Amino acid sequence: HVMTAARLLVESVAGVMPIDRALARYFLLLTLVPILGSFITEPAAMTLAALMLLPFFRSDAPARFKYATLGVLFVNVSIGGTLTHFAAPPVLMVAAKWQWDTVYMFTHFGWKAAIAVLISGTIVTLMFRRDVIQSAAHAAEDTSTPLPSSAPAAMIILHLLMIAGSVLFAHHPPLFMGIFLLFMGVATAYPQHQDRLILREGLMVAFFLAGLVVLGGMQAWWLQPLLSNMSPTSVFYGATALTAITDNAALTYLGSLVEGLSAEFTVDLV
Repeated sequence: HVMTAARLLVESVAGVMPIDRALARYFLLLTLVPILGSFITEPAAMTLAALMLLPFFRSDAPARFKYATLGVLFVNVSIGGTLTHFAAPPVLMVAAKWQWDTVYMFTHFGWKAAIAVLISGTIVTLMFRRDVIQSAAHAAEDTSTPLPSSAPAAMIILHLLMIAGSVLFAHHPPLFMGIFLLFMGVATAYPQHQDRLILREGLMVAFFLAGLVVLGGMQAWWLQPLLSNMSPTSVFYGATALTAITDNAALTYLGSLVEGLSAEFTVDLV
């Protein structure tokens, strides 16, 4: 229902924009939804955007249009989650260690990321506006997704409150588990208003992050001397290159193992 609320927001904003509705929806899916990833988490933003972009990916659409859309979506979701300290895994792994909160994230990363998201989304929308409009014309009028769309407003609000509580009490296991069990109870009691729970996929992400913490903690012996001899600028370019072949969360977490890093160094790394 969190994703349903986000989808309704996209449709509402698209309806008031003074441009073609399909063009507005496409633009918002590449800009607003990635930024929403800072609040509904990046995986949810990626899933929502992918499902709603599906009507634009008709079989005869140009390959360059599809690749450009996916490329911008991947990048924007990756950086769009940096407005807060709890949504993007690379930030989540270091926020507590470096004492970064949402205010810090927004002032140092968030507003810059939002500008980059808007610029790239605007460019690709203008470049492929004809393809977007043609795809919308070929698609069915009903652009609904498998997400539940007829859930009562009270159910959607309850889900939003539960995810807010999960974020607020993430470091208080008894309260967090209570909210999680409440969510499981609500989902079981009202299956007609729920999509399939993706618990297995969520647990796989949890296992990955847990393994990163367990195994990554053993890497400080070689990281400390290596990073200590690097300048913040060289770390920035090095991390930019490594992010193409390794995981972002792994990079930032390994960097957090090194003690005595300056504020400039940590910002350049992230």
